[in-house]
Amino acid sequence: MFLEFQKFQGAGNDFVVLDNRDGAYSAISRQDVSRLTDRKFGIGADGLILMNTSLSNDFEMDFYNPDGSKSFCGNGARCAISYAMHNGFDMIHQRFMAIDGLHDYRLEDHLIAVKMQDVSAIYHLSDTSGYVHTGSPHYIMFANDLSSENVLQLGRQIRFSEEYAEEGVNVNLIMAQGNDTLDIATYERGVENETLSCGTGATACALYYADLQRFNLDNLKVKTKGGELKIYFKRSPQNGFTDVWLRGPAKWVFSGNIEL
Repeated sequence: MFLEFQKFQGAGNDFVVLDNRDGAYSAISRQDVSRLTDRKFGIGADGLILMNTSLSNDFEMDFYNPDGSKSFCGNGARCAISYAMHNGFDMIHQRFMAIDGLHDYRLEDHLIAVKMQDVSAIYHLSDTSGYVHTGSPHYIMFANDLSSENVLQLGRQIRFSEEYAEEGVNVNLIMAQGNDTLDIATYERGVENETLSCGTGATACALYYADLQRFNLDNLKVKTKGGELKIYFKRSPQNGFTDVWLRGPAKWVFSGNIEL
């Protein structure tokens, strides 16, 4: 079977996108996903997205990690929106469905912003580490070394620790640059490697840092190795954050077909 695909990237986080509005790719297997995202024997990507029909929304995003597991993906969502724009989807609702529910989106100066789910709890595990779930689970820790070697070493150590081995966790190393900017590097479960950017990770890091420092801010810049993202948010009167938005670039890379 030949698959027609397009590849998109958001701040260096890259995805294979398939138009599945007619259900042609609904039977895709975990093995198929792993092969297509393989950087040596396939197209190569940090994930695969099926663009499905949604009767009351602009589309449904069905996201797969390279190991075939599913989760929400912030940069993948922004790339799915970019795909819909490039391919003539009827985008009248400014809303789409994902594994964790409905998401609004908007276009801002050639950038794409997607509304994340409210975050009700920020867990501070120590003075320098925390845990936040933003559609995917994220372990966050301050570090003075964001090199790939350190990201891989600490990422694998924490992700495969007894506490997280079964469910998995993404691991983010962060460095603060003033009160309104973070540098981050991310090890992603499912990819089992460092990625140049992670949207849910950038969001988790921004909210963790805002909660930790108690700054009177409503946004933070997050600099990843693949580009800059911006996180907007409001503090909840009860706990956590509401009206959380992830904004950044999402661009077409190339199109092609491959035999599966």
